[in-house]
Amino acid sequence: MHENTEITLTRDVGAIQIPSGNTLTLTAGTVVVITQSLGGSYTIASKEGLSRIGEKDVDALGLKQDEDGSLKRVTEPVTPELLADAAGREKLVWERLKTCFDPEIPVNIVDLGLIYDCVVSPVPDNSGLKAEVKMTLTAPGCGMGPSIAADAEGKILAIPGITEANVALVWDPPWGQHMISDAGKMKLGIM
Repeated sequence: MHENTEITLTRDVGAIQIPSGNTLTLTAGTVVVITQSLGGSYTIASKEGLSRIGEKDVDALGLKQDEDGSLKRVTEPVTPELLADAAGREKLVWERLKTCFDPEIPVNIVDLGLIYDCVVSPVPDNSGLKAEVKMTLTAPGCGMGPSIAADAEGKILAIPGITEANVALVWDPPWGQHMISDAGKMKLGIM
C-alpha cells in the first residue's frame, strides 16, 4: 500500500540495517523510500542503505493507524490561514506535484528535477488563486510532456482555493541528471 512512497522522517527513529542486523538511528528530516510494508514493519531505503522500522515507530514515517486498522498518511490540513500564506500555498503545490510521475520513470517530477519554478498568486478578480509552474522534460523530444503537464494541472486544481493552474513546458536550462534529488537517485539506483 505504501511501497515506493517517499517519506521525510518526522522524528529520530531507531532502525535495523538490512542485512547486517546492526541498529542505527535515522534522524528527523531524513528522506526515505518505503520499499516494502509487511507484517507491521517497513523496509526503507535511505542514503544509509536498506533498513527496517517497526510498527511502534510508524508515526516517524508520517503514518497513523485509523480506527479500522488501516494506515493513512498524516497530512497538514488545508486551512484558510495556510491558503492566505504565500509560502504555505506554494508548499501545497510542491507537495501535490510530488504525486505526478513520468509514466516511464518511477520517480515523481519534483524529485526528477523537472519543476523549475512555482508561483501562486491571487487571480485578478480575487475569485481564487492561480498556480503557475515551469516544468521541463528529461528530453525535448519526449512525447509525454503534454500528458504530464495536464496531470500536474489537474492535481493542482484539486487544492482548495486554487481556481487556475498553468504548467508551461520550458527548455532553459536544459535538464541533466544532476537535477535529480537524492531521493530520486535512490529510487533509480544511481547514488
